[in-house]
Amino acid sequence: MSKGFTSYKIGDQNGLYYLTLTTVEWIDVFTRKAYRDILVDSLGYCQKEKGLQLYSWCMMSNHIHLIARAREGCKLSDILRDFKKHTSKEITKSIEANKSESRRSWLLELLSKAGKENSKNKMYQLWRNDNHPFELFKEAATYQKLAYIHNNPVEAGLVEKAQEYVYSSARDYYKGESVGLLEVSFL
Repeated sequence: MSKGFTSYKIGDQNGLYYLTLTTVEWIDVFTRKAYRDILVDSLGYCQKEKGLQLYSWCMMSNHIHLIARAREGCKLSDILRDFKKHTSKEITKSIEANKSESRRSWLLELLSKAGKENSKNKMYQLWRNDNHPFELFKEAATYQKLAYIHNNPVEAGLVEKAQEYVYSSARDYYKGESVGLLEVSFL
C-alpha cells in the first residue's frame, strides 16, 4: 500500500488529510441551498466547537472534499463521525419537512434503503461509511489535492473559474484571505 493511504481509516488523528465524504449511491442531495446550508453550518460548528481545522473544501452535489486535521487534543475520526451523524439527521428532517421537494419520496426511499442495510442506523443513512482518508505527508501531494479540490466545479462545468464557486475555499486562496463561507487556514 502506498504511503498516504491508511486502509480507509485515519491513523494519525492529528495528521493532515485529504478526505472525500460521499452520499450513499452518489445521490445528488446537495442541489438545494437548504441542504448545502446545513453542511456549511455544521462544518463551521465543527471548526468552532469540535476542533476541526479546515485548509481546503469543496461541496459538490453528492460529495464534499476536504483537506483538514484535528486540533491538538481532538480526534479527526470523532469529528467526522459527529459531522456525518448530525448532517444526516438534519438533512433527512429537512427533506421530510419540505413538502415541495419534488424528489422527496425518492430521496427518502433511497436513504431508508441504505439505512436498513446498515445495522448501526435506525432509519436513514445519508453518507457512505468511508471517508477515503489520504494522509498528506509531502508538499507536492498536498498542493496537487488542493488544486484538484478547487478545480472540481470547473471540471463539472458549474463555473469557468474556480474562485467563482461559492461552496469552496477557492475564493479564499484566490484572494489570499479567508473571505468565503467557512474560515480556512492556508497551506
